[in-house]
Amino acid sequence: MNTQSRSDSYAAAGVDITAGYRAVELMKQHIARTVAGSRGACSDVGGFGGLFELDLTGITRPVLVSGTDGVGTKLKLAFLMDKHDTVGIDCVAMCVNDIICCGAKPLFFLDYIACGKNIPERIADIVKGVCDGCVMAGTALIGGETAEMPGFYPVDEYDLAGYSTGVVDKSRIIDNKTMQPGDVILALPSSGVHSNGFSLVRKVFDVEHADLKAPVAALGGRSLGETLLTPTRIYVKPVLALLDEVQVKGISHITGGGFYENIPRSIPDGLGARVRRASVRVLPIFDLIAKVGQISERDMFNTFNMGVGMSIVVAAEDAQKALDILHAQGEDAYIIGDIVESEEKITIC
Repeated sequence: MNTQSRSDSYAAAGVDITAGYRAVELMKQHIARTVAGSRGACSDVGGFGGLFELDLTGITRPVLVSGTDGVGTKLKLAFLMDKHDTVGIDCVAMCVNDIICCGAKPLFFLDYIACGKNIPERIADIVKGVCDGCVMAGTALIGGETAEMPGFYPVDEYDLAGYSTGVVDKSRIIDNKTMQPGDVILALPSSGVHSNGFSLVRKVFDVEHADLKAPVAALGGRSLGETLLTPTRIYVKPVLALLDEVQVKGISHITGGGFYENIPRSIPDGLGARVRRASVRVLPIFDLIAKVGQISERDMFNTFNMGVGMSIVVAAEDAQKALDILHAQGEDAYIIGDIVESEEKITIC
């Protein structure tokens, strides 16, 4: 740790340089876990850039795929619950789950934390979550930035965003050119609300004034705060395992905008997704949101993932094999619909 760098004038303005150094020391043990599980990282934390050696073994025409996102207003729940060690998983998930939709393997990740006051232990908790997510995705955390911004953020609040890059052979990029009527739509279950729709969630439950720690019968005895803070699932490893053995024709990460916005993004013109409403395994939290907020089913499916974190399109003859592979990877995947000729990109019936 740098013991020479200190500015009394900067500290008087609200920025503690030494707190940043302490935070880096606390997070190093977590970052090491991500590097150990990912070949290619070749720089230490604290440099001006994160270095990654690209291994192109078995890749003829490499294409880099990048994604960036944040956690959004779900962070408000973390502030209210004073729990900061899982939102980093959300941050990683929102980036790598997008990348895998192209068929790319995420290689490395960078995070950005902006805060009103750098509390080293809290920053280390946030980065622990980021590292947990990176381990789940098999990607390395090779750099990041913590910006202390007094007067811009309240002292107890922060924002968290991330960026990831992956690689895929050009011949293996997932497109929808071979999709046809009769193809099957598989669902990968979500863990809950994930990281989308929280502006509506916060309004429905008036979270600033709610008892977030009280058990809720409709949630199986879990508290509302615990349920809402459940981190986003990361689908990288099971999807990569599937791609090794089955031709996948389309993947959609179900984020903000729900079914109606995200599933059509992987479907070509002239075809549509026919989703069977009765097949969708809606989680209790969504029933509770709809009931308390008096929200129509159409709006629910156009805002939330409703229990489906990702949809995958495969040929009908490959559906059982795909399910078997996903089940072996620990995914309780199931069929929710099929592809039909249609001018409407999605129908929930």
